[in-house]
Amino acid sequence: MLHAVRRTGLVFFPAYDWAISPSHPEREERLLYTQDQVLEEGLLDIDGIIEYRVRPAGFEDIRRIHFCVPDEAAVTTESHLISAGGCLVAADAVLKGEVESAFALVRPPGHHAMRVVHGNRGFCNINNEAVMIEYIREKYGIRRVAIVDTDCHHGDGSQDIYWHDPNTLFISIHQDGRTLYPGSGFPHETGGPNAQGMTINIPLPPQTGEEGFLYVLEELVMPLLEKFEPELVINSAGQDNHFNDPITNMNFSARGYAALNARLRPDIAVLEGGYAVENALPYVNVGIIMAMAGMDTSCVKEPNYDTDYRPQPSEITGYIADLVDRLRGVFLEGGLKTVPCEEGEVVQRSRDIYYDTDNIHERQHEKIRCCKACPGAFSIASTSNRGQHILAVHVPLGACRACRDIGSAWFEEGTRGAFTHVYLQDRVRGVYEKT
Repeated sequence: MLHAVRRTGLVFFPAYDWAISPSHPEREERLLYTQDQVLEEGLLDIDGIIEYRVRPAGFEDIRRIHFCVPDEAAVTTESHLISAGGCLVAADAVLKGEVESAFALVRPPGHHAMRVVHGNRGFCNINNEAVMIEYIREKYGIRRVAIVDTDCHHGDGSQDIYWHDPNTLFISIHQDGRTLYPGSGFPHETGGPNAQGMTINIPLPPQTGEEGFLYVLEELVMPLLEKFEPELVINSAGQDNHFNDPITNMNFSARGYAALNARLRPDIAVLEGGYAVENALPYVNVGIIMAMAGMDTSCVKEPNYDTDYRPQPSEITGYIADLVDRLRGVFLEGGLKTVPCEEGEVVQRSRDIYYDTDNIHERQHEKIRCCKACPGAFSIASTSNRGQHILAVHVPLGACRACRDIGSAWFEEGTRGAFTHVYLQDRVRGVYEKT
């Protein structure tokens, strides 16, 4: 009988009754083929690979991280809650020591969902990884977490949520935003005033293959993780870099994904994208499961690999080597140019956010208090073309007295304003209020 070298948990939730539309890439079949492949390969019969049953997340789990407009019930379905809850199950399995790693194969995905949620963007309503990370921090007291997002699309929602958090290292490896949705994720996006250098974007050119991904991992990502010394590594495991994926332009294979996972060795992987539902996603997911379990993945291969796979062009190899060299200089060798931030100074920014799936336009105005003692309190005034005008105030875990006070003052001031709703997310007191 085969044995897993590393005990690995597997959480499946195909969301049988949820789809954006019957013909949309984000539909039920996405994980049904993977489920069939896992059963056909007998992975659940391997000693040390353990399947866990899902459970729904509660609104209290979502409120640790999101401001849902007007509330959680309006922007979630039962499938969203179970998808996020499946990640909580994976987290419990790892943090209780039942397994050494876990893979949450769940949908709907989540990494485009930002701190404020008016609806669906990039197929995402709820950021599953963020809900899971804040659950872990609340329940297990872990602080330093690294997210390595390997989806082909920039993880702009996760970046937004952890933009101001110096305890979360967010690394996104993705197809260059000049050529793919959501059009962000460039090297100059490095984090907010209290967390400069904690956001790292690695935009790769179309046609990048596993040679390029593995080079980036070895020469840049692993040294960044070694420098940060996280207590936990999370992989946002998007499988849409595959050479068969219908909505992207990359050149990754199932065996390449397995090699990446084996080197990264995440504590928990959470499924994001991947839309070649028949001829790629099942094989990529099987490769990742085997890699997480420490098994030999040399036999993992798609049925059409020999006919359709093309090696990475040499000009792409040269481009990536130059990019990695520049990013090493910025993030590993002291080249990051930080913006001065005086203690107690309130820094502001405004931006527009488009929800492509639900056609919602949002305008945000954000304020954050610069603080050397904690991640800093911040507020977001958000207006959408659906008629909502809200104020959201966040007091972070470990907030100092000055940041707690200014957060309370912003909330009280907001309740006297003309907002449709005012929210307070106070992680120090564990309080969530809404007017």
